[in-house]
Amino acid sequence: MNTSTDRPVKANIFAAGAVLWRKSPRHPDEIEIAVIHRPKYQDWSFPKGKLDPGETAVVAALREVEEETGIRAHLGRHLGAVTYPIPGHRRLKRAEYWAAEVFAGEFVPNDEVDELLWLPVPEVADQLSYPMDRKVLRRFTTLPPDTATMLLVRHAKAGSRKRHQSDDNTRPLDASGREQADALVAQLQAFGATDVSSADRTRCIQTVEPLAHALGTDIRLEPLMSEESYEADPAATRTRARKVAALGGVQVICSQGGVIPDLLQWWADSDGISLPAARNRKASTWVLSLSGGKLVQADHIDSPLPPTRKS
Repeated sequence: MNTSTDRPVKANIFAAGAVLWRKSPRHPDEIEIAVIHRPKYQDWSFPKGKLDPGETAVVAALREVEEETGIRAHLGRHLGAVTYPIPGHRRLKRAEYWAAEVFAGEFVPNDEVDELLWLPVPEVADQLSYPMDRKVLRRFTTLPPDTATMLLVRHAKAGSRKRHQSDDNTRPLDASGREQADALVAQLQAFGATDVSSADRTRCIQTVEPLAHALGTDIRLEPLMSEESYEADPAATRTRARKVAALGGVQVICSQGGVIPDLLQWWADSDGISLPAARNRKASTWVLSLSGGKLVQADHIDSPLPPTRKS
C-alpha cells in the first residue's frame, strides 16, 4: 500500500553547470578541465548552480560558470543530467551539464569558490569529490572536446495560415512568435553563434532577426532550406546543409517543420548516430556537434522560454 511518504520524489530543485575546458597552454594538442573548490562544502566539483526564476538551464549554465570562476565560455555538447538527493531534506536536485570552452576571463577567488585547478583529463576524476561529477566527466570524454557546432532552428509561431490573406510565404510571426524570437537570442549566443541564415520565408527570417541584430550581421538567405525546395529536391538541401556546417564559426540556420525532422534523421543515419526523442516544436533548436565534418551528436532544446512561459 502506497502512502504520501513512500511515493517516489521527483526533482524539485533545478540547476545547471558545465565541464569547463581549454587547450593546454603548455601542450596545445591536449586539453585541461577546470575543477573548483567550494570552501562552504569543502569539496571539489564542476561549476554549477540553481536556476534563477524565469531562467533557462542553457542561460543558467553560463551565468553560473562566470559567477563562480570569472570565466566566459561557449556551450557545446549536452552532457545530460544528474539527479541526487539534498542531504537532510526529502528533495531532489536535477543538474543539467554541457561541455563549455573558455574564450575569455580569468579566475578570481570569491565567496563561493576559493580555488580553481586546471587539470589534464586523466587527473580530473581523482580530484572530484562526487561520483555524479565523475559520471558527467565520463560523458564528456566519450567524444572529442573540440567539436564544431551548428544550430538548426525551427521558425517561431506565426499564427493561423487560414487567417493570413496574402501568400503564405509572407506570413509573419505573431505575438508569441516574437517573444520566442527574442528569447532565442540568449540561447543561441550561449553556443557562440556567429553567422545567421534562413529559408526565404518571412516567418523564418523574422525568427532570427533579433539574433542577427544582436550580432551585427546580415541574414543570409538559403532558399534550399524551405519546405517546397526540400520536397522538390531533398538531396540538394542535404548537401547545402553540410556545406553551411563546414563554413566555420557557429552557423545558425532557421528552417521549417517540413524540413528539419527528415533532414536530421537522414544526417544522423548517414553518420551513424541516434537522435534523441523530440517534438520539433516551433522555436525549438537542434544543437549539432561535428568532428571532422561528421555529425557525432545532436541535442534538442524544446523551447527558448523557461518552462513556466513556454507557449
